[in-house]
Amino acid sequence: MKAQPNLGPFGELDVVEWVGTPPAPTMAGLRGRVVAIEAFQMLCPGCVITGLPQMRKLAATFPTDDLVVLGLHTVFEHHEAMGPASLRAFLHEFRLTFPVGIDRPRGLGMPSTMSRLALQGTPSLLLVDKAGNLRANHFGSVDDLALGAVVTQLILEPVSEPADEAAAG
Repeated sequence: MKAQPNLGPFGELDVVEWVGTPPAPTMAGLRGRVVAIEAFQMLCPGCVITGLPQMRKLAATFPTDDLVVLGLHTVFEHHEAMGPASLRAFLHEFRLTFPVGIDRPRGLGMPSTMSRLALQGTPSLLLVDKAGNLRANHFGSVDDLALGAVVTQLILEPVSEPADEAAAG
């Protein structure tokens, strides 16, 4: 895994509800910090075995002044089994304490944020730099050491203008 030069401004997550965090975080409010977002489903083996434990490790390793870890519960199958009440129980049982947003459903198809970002499935890892630019969009598992190196690289980068503001200037 490598940080990509710039995949463009990230924007906001389109969530219907945040679980485990009052008040709801916004990407604009997180500017100045690197943001790691794990797009997952509760019934996804790769998410449960690798993705979510990795996010727990990231959250425990880096100070919140440098890195914010968020989850994005993005349901595109088994909709009946993965509602908000089930998600709350899942997060409690797996002791996941970082904020998790529920991606806005769009019928039985791909939810809003997943569709906008053209995510291939779950688990998907997104890294947003301090200026609010998407710098990584990775489907599948990621090596812990490689991820730590990329996060450290992004933390050490100076804050630059978001891509849309730089283009306008």
